[in-house]
Amino acid sequence: MRQSAMGAQVMIRDDIKSAQIAAMKAGDKEARAAIGLIQAAVKNRDIEARTGKAPEDDDALVVEVLQKMVKQRRESIALYEAGNRPELAASEAAEVAVIERFLPAQMSESDTKAAIEAIKAELGASGIKDMGRVMAELKARHAASLDMSRASGLVKAALA
Repeated sequence: MRQSAMGAQVMIRDDIKSAQIAAMKAGDKEARAAIGLIQAAVKNRDIEARTGKAPEDDDALVVEVLQKMVKQRRESIALYEAGNRPELAASEAAEVAVIERFLPAQMSESDTKAAIEAIKAELGASGIKDMGRVMAELKARHAASLDMSRASGLVKAALA
């Protein structure tokens, strides 16, 4: 969450809703379709979350959904490119671009490595056997601003 000019809390959900309205007004069918997919995925996650306790931070829930959507589309892009279907890969890439507009800025590789080293030192982690603890702490602190699948490789390298 961040503050708007009026001091009110602005959530990613609000940004998504505003972007959908703007896309409708502009007649941007691709953006409108991608944003509709985002809203559907977030709504599905909301329904899943109802069975458990309410999330502490709504933005964290939305970011988790958006990161998962980006990961799925990147996997599809790789498959489409391998299958010589550039038009489908381009369509998926356009959806990724729309989805990424709503994600917070991601940590750089050097910042990620520094965070891993700090957690490693704090926990006294020394080998691969400690990878789970380091990953759990990294996720707890930086999940919204970090691609956990990329971070996994960096944690493994740092503990090797």
